[in-house]
Amino acid sequence: MDNEKFFHIYGHNKTVGLFTLGCRVNQYETEAMAEKFISEGYSVVNFEDHADVYVINTCTVTNMGDKKSRQMIHRARRKNKRAIIAVVGCYSQISPGKVSKIEGVDVVLGTRNKGDIIYFIKKACLEQNKIIEVGDVLKNRVFEDLSIDKYQHRTRAFVKIQDGCNRFCSYCLIPFARGAVCSKPPSKILEEVEKLAHNNFREITLSGIHIASYGTDLKSGWDLMKILEEVDGVSGIERVRIGSIDPKFFTDDVIDRIKKLKKLCPHFHLSLQSGCDETLRRMNRHYTALEYERIVNELRNKIEDVSITTDVIVGFPGETEDEFNKTYDFLKKMKLSKIHVFKYSPRKGTRAADMKGQIDGKVKEERSGEIIKLDRKLEKKFMGSFLGRNMDVFYESKFHGDNNCYEGYTPNYMKVVSMGKSGENPVGKILRTELESVESGYIRGKIKSFI
Repeated sequence: MDNEKFFHIYGHNKTVGLFTLGCRVNQYETEAMAEKFISEGYSVVNFEDHADVYVINTCTVTNMGDKKSRQMIHRARRKNKRAIIAVVGCYSQISPGKVSKIEGVDVVLGTRNKGDIIYFIKKACLEQNKIIEVGDVLKNRVFEDLSIDKYQHRTRAFVKIQDGCNRFCSYCLIPFARGAVCSKPPSKILEEVEKLAHNNFREITLSGIHIASYGTDLKSGWDLMKILEEVDGVSGIERVRIGSIDPKFFTDDVIDRIKKLKKLCPHFHLSLQSGCDETLRRMNRHYTALEYERIVNELRNKIEDVSITTDVIVGFPGETEDEFNKTYDFLKKMKLSKIHVFKYSPRKGTRAADMKGQIDGKVKEERSGEIIKLDRKLEKKFMGSFLGRNMDVFYESKFHGDNNCYEGYTPNYMKVVSMGKSGENPVGKILRTELESVESGYIRGKIKSFI
């Protein structure tokens, strides 16, 4: 390692740039690392700026995630050839050898040890050597205790409550990257939520790799529903959301208990992946299309203004035209409010990568395009059903398309863009807003009152 790198890390006015790829769990962990750097005297700068240290928190869900991770490593090196570059997360967990060989990389951590990022950076400097600390996460049974007290430049906070997954869907590398289910102790979750409330956060999102599994490893009677009920009582927090969740979490009892919560937002992202039972079986998903439909209907019957969004994979190995049509027809019937479409990407080490009947890329593109068109129609229709209503919108930032406008979200996660008022800044406020018209991907609103 270049001696100049050692000098920079122990000099004054140290700076760090962090970049996150992938899911909300990664976003949370990056924010937790940022707080640790700040506590050590670092200034957090934009990743595009010159920095003494760069941290890339990687993703490996798809081949594109791997590619983008490598691109960001190269970008950091171009910004400052003398900087320490640390690569952490799912890509480095799955492929530590490949990552360590990329020019400029000094520290390689997997999906664990992120809380010790500064220790490993110092260790690399002191030893003048590359550090690779990637263990076998499949043997891990302990939740890594990361926490956040104060988010930088954000209005909504994420709280990671769970890690790992025991489902082993046939297309997914995540169990191999994240390991078995590990739950954050309930007392730690509530303590973190209370700190966020004290720091004036009004909305939080509980996130994890498979949050429906929360508590299965605790043997103490705690589960996700009990956590939601406890968080509902934390003073100062006005809105609670949950990340992507297994549809089978929503039993009749759970839905009845959810109805009683005052703060849980009526938006649930229920991953579908396919509307065809034959495809679902090959994917090793643990439900049928009929079960999914029943759950969605129960939520719609019992939760006012509920919004259901989903993920769908097209071009999964063996997906015939008939199977795809079943998925398309199912989505058309269900009228979900948003569909995120992914073209199947083979991941070495998964069962699906070795399955017969791999689908041609052109076919995947065509099928993806059909569902995207359907999604746009369904989203527009769903948003249109709320026009003329007055709803509470939590404004989060300025709208990128117009400096005089601000964007935020309704409780059921419809994006709303409204004109600001002279001398008033709506960011960080929940304001009554009239929903006037549907635009491309959002609703144009009019703020009725500032509070």
